Amino acid sequence: MEIRDAHFPGRAPLDAYGGGGFRFAGMSHLGSILCVPSGIHGWNAAGFEDLDITAFQRFFDEQQDIEVVLVGTGKDLRPLPADLKQAFRDAGMMVDSMSTGAAVRTFNVMLSEERAVAAALLAVD
Repeated sequence: MEIRDAHFPGRAPLDAYGGGGFRFAGMSHLGSILCVPSGIHGWNAAGFEDLDITAFQRFFDEQQDIEVVLVGTGKDLRPLPADLKQAFRDAGMMVDSMSTGAAVRTFNVMLSEERAVAAALLAVD
C-alpha cells in the first residue's frame, strides 16, 4: 500500500476551518495546510514554534507564481521573525501574518480576485 502526502491538485477556496482542520473542494483535511499554485498540501507544522524557513520551502520552490503569502498563525495573530520575513522579501514575495481565521477569509477574497496568493495555515480547534 502506498501512503502519499495529502494533496489536492488545484486552487480552491476554503469552505470552513476549525476542529483541527479545514474543508475545501468537497473534502476535509485534519491538520495544517499550505495553499500554493500547485494545490493544497498537508503541512507538518502543528504550532507557531514550527514556523522556520524550512517549513516554507514549498513557497520558495513555487515563488515565480506567488506575490503574496498569508500566514495563519493560529487563534491569535503572532508576528513572524524578521529573518523569515526578509527571506520572503528577498524571494520577491510579500508575507503577512494574521490569525488563521483572518488568513482564510483574506485568502478566499484574493483567490476570487485571481491574485497570485498563497497561504500557510495552522489548524485551530
